[in-house]
Amino acid sequence: MKPWLWLAGGSGLYAMALAAFAPASLLDAMLADASNGRFRLASAEGTMWSGQAITELRDAAALTRWAAPVAWRLRPAALLAGRLEYRLSTRPPASLSGVSLSWSRVELTGVDIRLPAAALASGVPALAPWGMGGELQLVADRLDFGPAHAGGSATMHWRSADSALAPVSPLGDYELQFEGRDQAWLARLRTITGPLQLSGEGRWRPGDPPAFEASMIVPPENRQVLSPFLRLIAVERSDGSFDWRLR
Repeated sequence: MKPWLWLAGGSGLYAMALAAFAPASLLDAMLADASNGRFRLASAEGTMWSGQAITELRDAAALTRWAAPVAWRLRPAALLAGRLEYRLSTRPPASLSGVSLSWSRVELTGVDIRLPAAALASGVPALAPWGMGGELQLVADRLDFGPAHAGGSATMHWRSADSALAPVSPLGDYELQFEGRDQAWLARLRTITGPLQLSGEGRWRPGDPPAFEASMIVPPENRQVLSPFLRLIAVERSDGSFDWRLR
């Protein structure tokens, strides 16, 4: 047998042994590193080969904004390619079919996650004073992310959108589409239905603050009620619409 085959085989066996006996907490460390501490595996039990934990979404202050149980089992074949691939078992409010991990990247497949809109404050602290309400649903065939990487695409549905500052509830249903391109996430917002019409575009590079610009249009029959609220959070234009920027 050629030397490189011996080397590859030995490396594969070593990786399998490491995954079989390394504690599950090592997976938490890898996930935290790839997500800048926003995603964690709390109360992790078992090993990197097979275990269970609570998946948590945390804000910049390390406070948990969302949590869901998950169990995993390693797919050994991927070790030869230098990756950790897992088959996942999840329960509501999260559904994931698989995950691939390295020290610099996380790839999720079959994503269908529901969480309260208040969790937006974990990624965008500037929205915290708004008291966001409603339900978010994140759906994606594949998401691939890391400290300097963005790949795949996803759609976030915001249903029964609400704000503690708004005099009307709900404000509407909205859709935010994400696409990873050039090491950054590009986002496009559109309105599905509701008295407040939103549209906008944004960009977020991992490690940098997100930037987003949105236009808000209120039908004439709702302007008297909604305009005072919108003046608190956006800039009014001469045509009666409002501009909002996140920098």
